[in-house]
Amino acid sequence: MNRPEALRTTSRVVRASALYDLVVTLPFATPFTGGWLLQQLHQLHGWLGLSGATPPDFGPMHLLFVSLMGTIVTLWAVLRIYRPEPLFGAVDTAGRAFFSLWMAWALWKGQTSILAVMLTLELAWFFVQGGAILWWRNHHEHARLSPAV
Repeated sequence: MNRPEALRTTSRVVRASALYDLVVTLPFATPFTGGWLLQQLHQLHGWLGLSGATPPDFGPMHLLFVSLMGTIVTLWAVLRIYRPEPLFGAVDTAGRAFFSLWMAWALWKGQTSILAVMLTLELAWFFVQGGAILWWRNHHEHARLSPAV
């Protein structure tokens, strides 16, 4: 596979990862939609009879931090949709490692097992995108992560 074709393949993976993030985090980007979604997750936990603590009720200060996270991740996703560069994919892969660690920690602390589904998806994207980035770096040893010259 030649270099431009390899870059296109890696960029497709980075863009797909960003589209996933956009769909998942956009509802958290405002206190109104974030609060509604958290309420739905709370009801889902009860309806499914899942193990772990039920998701807590969130007040305005909690929703502020949820919305800050949702806004930043949404904007980060938009950037990667429009500029799906290997460098951005590498940074995002590192972020996924941290998000996965925090989700695993919350599960370990007894939080709702709904997090297990979210953790599984986060790890899947970590490995898919991380694999694409590593493949790019290993097969283009002199290539920079960013396509800029």
